Amino acid sequence: MLIELLQELLNKLSIVVFFAFFLTKSSLFQRYFLKKKINMADKIFFSIAFGCIGILATYWGIPIENTLANSRSISILLAGILGGPLVGTGAGLIAGIHRMLIPEGRFTAIACGISTILAGVIAGISKKYIDEKQKKWPYGLVLAIIVECLQLLLILLISKPFDKALQVVKILFFSMTLINVLGITMILMIIEQFFGEQEKAGSEKAQLALNIATQTLPYLRKGLTEQSALNTANIIYSMTDASAVAITDTNKILVHVGLGSDHHKKNDPIDTKITRDVLSRGLFMVAQEKCEINCSNEDCPLKSVIVVPLKMQDNIIGSLKIYKSSGNSINPSDIELAKGLGHLFSTQLELSQIDYQKELLIESEIKALQAQIQPHFIFNALNTIAVFCRTNPNKARELILNLSNYLRNSFKNQGEFIPLSKEIESVQAYLSIEQARFSERLNVAYDIKADMDIFIPPLILQPLVENAIKHGILSNIEGGTVKISAFSEDDEAVIIVEDTGVGMSKTQIHALLNNKYSNQGVGLTNVINRLQCIYGRKPEIESEIGKGTKITIKIPKIPKERGELFENSISG
Repeated sequence: MLIELLQELLNKLSIVVFFAFFLTKSSLFQRYFLKKKINMADKIFFSIAFGCIGILATYWGIPIENTLANSRSISILLAGILGGPLVGTGAGLIAGIHRMLIPEGRFTAIACGISTILAGVIAGISKKYIDEKQKKWPYGLVLAIIVECLQLLLILLISKPFDKALQVVKILFFSMTLINVLGITMILMIIEQFFGEQEKAGSEKAQLALNIATQTLPYLRKGLTEQSALNTANIIYSMTDASAVAITDTNKILVHVGLGSDHHKKNDPIDTKITRDVLSRGLFMVAQEKCEINCSNEDCPLKSVIVVPLKMQDNIIGSLKIYKSSGNSINPSDIELAKGLGHLFSTQLELSQIDYQKELLIESEIKALQAQIQPHFIFNALNTIAVFCRTNPNKARELILNLSNYLRNSFKNQGEFIPLSKEIESVQAYLSIEQARFSERLNVAYDIKADMDIFIPPLILQPLVENAIKHGILSNIEGGTVKISAFSEDDEAVIIVEDTGVGMSKTQIHALLNNKYSNQGVGLTNVINRLQCIYGRKPEIESEIGKGTKITIKIPKIPKERGELFENSISG
């Protein structure tokens, strides 16, 4: 009889475990059980649901010795472990009171009913402790043993006569304890596996979000425009299982890629209510059914969506929408992906503003430097030309052409990067005029071996050359030589400006590199600050009193295509 009972209970348990496995794969389970916090409505729903499952387990029990061998405690223990004290107690009351009232198994009805209620209370109280453990099934196993022993003890204490109660306990002790302990353990292991898969999926989504953000960075760093939105949407659409991806500003659709593009068109006003709500509230929203999206087109194939706001310094500037073509298909990992992308994109858009401000700052610094360089240089150049007009007209004509080239390059080269050849050409024009002014006191040497198509920031060399002449060579009675060298070294362009002037002390060099030495003028300080801002590095300065100064700049090579893009944008 005991073997037959155990065999029948095992058969029923296999069905329960099979049902539990498929339940974890259902969207209903994923929608509710993956919530970090469940509200009161959820708790009431779960209490009733687990209580009803307990009732079904009672009816599915096996009659024996005027009692019922069943697996009711499995559902009640799960209610408490998953839902907490309120859910566990609620489910226990529903299933326990029902057990007391049904005519089947009247001999142990009261004892089994009370033990069912206590099972829910005990499991609910234990939830907080169990949640802290990485492995939950061992604690479920212990709880199941405690609850089964408690139930059998109550049967002995409450059910009369005692001899009959003892007989029932002997029959049920091994079979029911084994089956229910095995059942709760297996189901908890299935649930743990499910949550493990969700965590893995979440980490994969997080990695995917970072990969997408990396690819979209070059576009969004230029701001939220139709082109950057198009590139971003195409990247998301190609890298995810989304049926459609859309990006809007606060008024209209910037891009819609995928299903529904026949009626969700670029520059159309925002049509869906959920998007308008997100833009007004600044919070992400999820629609799991087509009616919740509220698209005006009845034939729209999109049936679920997650919409997240895009922000810039807490101001909402648009939204990102990820659609699915089937209802109730936005799962928690999709939500985390969309929220992560929304946050990363918002950060990138804020960086675009920083880049824009940085460009304005650099441009203003260049203009300030030009304003500082040009007036006294032009005045001196014109005086020199005036002298040569009488003594050497051909030389005067040459100097006028050099001044013209210098001014043309100076006014034109205000972009972010220019070819090294342009900078060298400007410096050569500048030095030809300075050599005419100072005659034998100033000698110039060039050693240019670098690729002249290398792109560098404008007005990098001239301040160094001017500083070498003004504060180095002209401070020396005999004058001296300025040498400009440029060559390639691995992935860098190395540019050197050295002079045979009066030199500097180590204290002066340290002060200069830290913006604490003003005697060298704003030109050299400007160069140091710009190099630090653009490349994160400062020039190397070597100098010795009475022997001269050597300044070395190392600039990462910019691809020719990118540099030409900058140059074209300047000339255009």
